[in-house]
Amino acid sequence: MPDRFPYILVLYYSRQGATRALAERIAAGITSVAGIDARIRTVPPVSPTCEAVDPEIPEEGAVYVSLDDLRHASGLALGSPTRFGNMAAPLKHFLDSTTELWLSGALIDKPATAFTSTSSLHGGQETTLISMLLPLLHHGMVYAGLPYSETALTRTQGGGTPYGVSHLAGTRSDRPVDAEESELATAQGARLARLALALEKMREIR
Repeated sequence: MPDRFPYILVLYYSRQGATRALAERIAAGITSVAGIDARIRTVPPVSPTCEAVDPEIPEEGAVYVSLDDLRHASGLALGSPTRFGNMAAPLKHFLDSTTELWLSGALIDKPATAFTSTSSLHGGQETTLISMLLPLLHHGMVYAGLPYSETALTRTQGGGTPYGVSHLAGTRSDRPVDAEESELATAQGARLARLALALEKMREIR
């Protein structure tokens, strides 16, 4: 059955649940805009042991992403915890598998954004967001961060950057998403949704 509305893919990797919590708030922002849906997906962990395999369906959380989830999406929200100031390997592993979408130009002129969580306040939030931005630009996507018209950017004591929303999870990854982080994530999702609908029309007449 075809989708009722176009959708934005909210794709994340999360070990302790902090990035997943942020993904859910971005998805809520997307679905607050009429005429578009959010499709939440995750990626499996990678292992240095070749024999290690994950079940086809995770025990909890979102189902694993497929290339078609990305191919047919009207936009992308990409989320990862930071790994030494970079995106986590499982997310990059999936992005490295998207060559056929790059060759076909399937993602050109579609909007994208990124989000992250860290255990420490200065734990590489902005560089992690930028690391996720780079492959999106290679795909020809239109990157959408957070403008300073979102006043929570100047009030936040945890996460939040103009490159995309972030979350300070704490050293035990047990700090909940606070009010400002939640506000920014919802606003980022809504902005991405509005851009997706506008760019969808542009692509139709191109």
